[in-house]
Amino acid sequence: MLFLTFLLSHPVMTALLGALLFWGLLCFLARPRKPAGKWPPGPTPLPFIGNLHLLDLRRQDKSLMKIAEKYGPIFTIHFGLQKMVVLTGYEAVKEALVNCAEEFTDRPPIPIFQCIQEGQGIFFSSGELWKTTRKFTISSMHNLGVGKKLMVKKILEEFNFLAGLIDSFKGKPFKLKLFNMAPTNVIFCLLFGDRFDYEDPTFVTLLRLIDEVMVLLGSPFLHLFNFYPFLGWFLKSHKTVLVKIEEMRVILRNYMAASRQHIPGGYVSSYIDALMKKQSEEPKAETHFSDANIVASILDLVMAGTETTSTSLQWAILLMAKYPEVQAKVQAELDQVLGSSRLPEYDDQKALPYTNAVIHEIQRFIALLPHVPHSTSVDTNFRGYFLPKGTPVIPLLTSVLLDKTQWETPNEFNPSHFLDADGNFVKKAAFLPFSIGRRVCIGESLAKMELFLFFVTLLQRFTFRPPPGIKEPDLDITPQATFTMRPQPQAVCAVPRSSGRAARTIPGY
Repeated sequence: MLFLTFLLSHPVMTALLGALLFWGLLCFLARPRKPAGKWPPGPTPLPFIGNLHLLDLRRQDKSLMKIAEKYGPIFTIHFGLQKMVVLTGYEAVKEALVNCAEEFTDRPPIPIFQCIQEGQGIFFSSGELWKTTRKFTISSMHNLGVGKKLMVKKILEEFNFLAGLIDSFKGKPFKLKLFNMAPTNVIFCLLFGDRFDYEDPTFVTLLRLIDEVMVLLGSPFLHLFNFYPFLGWFLKSHKTVLVKIEEMRVILRNYMAASRQHIPGGYVSSYIDALMKKQSEEPKAETHFSDANIVASILDLVMAGTETTSTSLQWAILLMAKYPEVQAKVQAELDQVLGSSRLPEYDDQKALPYTNAVIHEIQRFIALLPHVPHSTSVDTNFRGYFLPKGTPVIPLLTSVLLDKTQWETPNEFNPSHFLDADGNFVKKAAFLPFSIGRRVCIGESLAKMELFLFFVTLLQRFTFRPPPGIKEPDLDITPQATFTMRPQPQAVCAVPRSSGRAARTIPGY
């Protein structure tokens, strides 16, 4: 009933709902009868609103998990007029995305992303365009240093700027959002060819726009637009998103124009350079690298590539401040393995089982991105059900990361989920924060490297605590539902661990 509660709290929406319900009832009664086929079971939909009365628009994942308790790991749900199939739990999600990877590889047309990307880019495209763009992006990122020691150096260099900013607060409280800057700058260095000063107007503008768009994408009114795109004339959230996206596009086009001045023939130092070079080499009539697809691809990485790691780092620090016993145990392990002077390498995670377990548990516990819909690329038979080509499918990652059959205490923050009886790190098949299969996140390797290196260097240098007057249990770990599950806006304090550690920097910086 949460959906109806939301609507009824807005008088104009109440009147609109009444008119639409009447219209929907007429359409329902007059609809032609078609063979139902063998779809998975699910709750009976109401005219026009479908099953929205059963959903909390801000936490759809939790509502869907509750429905799964009655209907099982695969069921049909109606988001307004849109009929979708939901997969819950590790076994069902793995079977679809790994065992039947080709059949579940497409994306459905999501109205807001159709407006933004028009089927272009990396994340919301399908078919040959998606395959070509994804393959090129992975290759380009590898050529720019992703997965290599060069990237470790860049991340540690960026840590020095972040640490300097934290030091400037002299132990006083500062906002968690400050931790967005360093991971974002690492991605921007790959996209644009160089890092930004934290006060650079372009950097500040992009951070602001990313933040505002992500918040809007999680708003109930934006969800309503996705359910009923024909109501776009009435709803405003999606229009605001498009205005802010266009502001970002203007910045990206300026960088593309500058890149064209020295490409082809010049040195490729950024993802934008690589795209411009590829475009210049491709026959215009055959290329997948049109300006529209290039802008969409860069925009995908500006948005998703920065939000996930930045938000994960915020959560990591908040959880350490809330659970000081975990933080202290991580720091003891870091002191024992790395000592007081050595900077970490990515391979150090093998010698840091507890720290590695904590980082994995952070990602599992926060369930950062509950789901991104897939769709069937062909008519598909799955677990005895028939899913026609183009059927939207939700592989619910939250249900995997909180699967009671896979985790001892799924709803608790418990690093022991990734440790055996002897304290050794244990990989878990159901650890899928980056999804799995053909659509697995292309930035997974970079995100893991960033999170590990930033987390380790921060805890080597600082101890994180709640602000004065706030106790650890009072820190709020209830997620704020934006496009991702963000921590609630709040502050922490960073206390330098020792003068020796605080003085450590990378030579030359």
